[in-house]
Amino acid sequence: MTETTPIRTVISPARYVQGKNAITRLGEFLTPLGNSPLLVADDLVWGFVGHDVEASLSAAGLPVIREDFGGIPSAREVDRLTGLITQHSADVVVAVGGGSTIDAVKAAGYAAGIRWVSVPTVASTDAPTSALAVIYTDEGVFEEYRFFPKNPDLVLVDTQLVANAPASFLAAGVGDALATWLEARATRQSNATTMAGGMATLTGTALAQLSWDVLWENALPAMDAVRDNVVTPALEKVVEANTLLSGLGFESGGLAAAHAIHNGLTASDQTHGLAHGQKVNIGSLTQLVLEGAPTADITDFIEFTTRVGLPTTLTEVGLTPDDTDDLRRIAEAATVGGETIHNMPFEVSVGDLTSALVSIERLSRRVRSNAGLPEPELYQPRHH
Repeated sequence: MTETTPIRTVISPARYVQGKNAITRLGEFLTPLGNSPLLVADDLVWGFVGHDVEASLSAAGLPVIREDFGGIPSAREVDRLTGLITQHSADVVVAVGGGSTIDAVKAAGYAAGIRWVSVPTVASTDAPTSALAVIYTDEGVFEEYRFFPKNPDLVLVDTQLVANAPASFLAAGVGDALATWLEARATRQSNATTMAGGMATLTGTALAQLSWDVLWENALPAMDAVRDNVVTPALEKVVEANTLLSGLGFESGGLAAAHAIHNGLTASDQTHGLAHGQKVNIGSLTQLVLEGAPTADITDFIEFTTRVGLPTTLTEVGLTPDDTDDLRRIAEAATVGGETIHNMPFEVSVGDLTSALVSIERLSRRVRSNAGLPEPELYQPRHH
């Protein structure tokens, strides 16, 4: 039996473009990739970007063909989009919107054997740059990761669109991106395999840490900028941290407990209306508790992410510490074979994780009270 030589690897999109009004240059950057693009965007997103996208593609001599996105990146939606790609004879498919649209388009582009492009209109996840898609059931429960042999050919982020979007989207992106360093650090300690298919490179780990540093320095002023719908240097830095640094960092640095806990939380109906990054923040806090991180570090994390506008208690994600059956179900889903929680440098049992989840309620309430931060408000789930 031949032993496989361990490798270290880093992967990334072919080109990353970011700036105010960058969407007006989409046609210019699409031209080298294909002659027949298919744009996928829901009606809401198309309502505020359609005019600029049409003008940009027309100026570049490209046809404008747009199809609606169905709302959830499920296997059924991916198959539908794959069929539309074939129907339109598209040679590049462009996702315009949030992480769900982007993940569905990546999976459809791969299935159809063509290039794919991410044009995020919010900086709420690190999905745009990655070579994987998170696939959910039609009801919105995590089903699987689908891995692709390459990353998007282009990621284009218009920071004015990010500034125009509700501040809660940027906050969610900060929650997703803060997990990057916590998980990359754990992956490095355990020498586990990253999402890129090898051990972490110095590059992947360093980008994950840079993402963390940029966010601690700039997230709060960037949130203020978005509330005023203006692009500032702090916002540009946070958009890059949320999208590029976090994207490269999680993929080439590794995932661990925080994202596994997110996946576990999707098994609970109460959490379905929450943004990805809101659930990831609960995962990050729980990972710090599992690690036995220094109290000062946990306190700082709770205070900072509460100020950003992220949930730090079970109450805020529709759960309660008294419902141990529900929390145990979440812990069971988060620790199934193949989940990224097994990249932690120690074994995490269902019981360990349930206890950690129970503990964050009282812990966060105490920290928030001591810091004069508001009491957690009960989350009322949206029902589909």
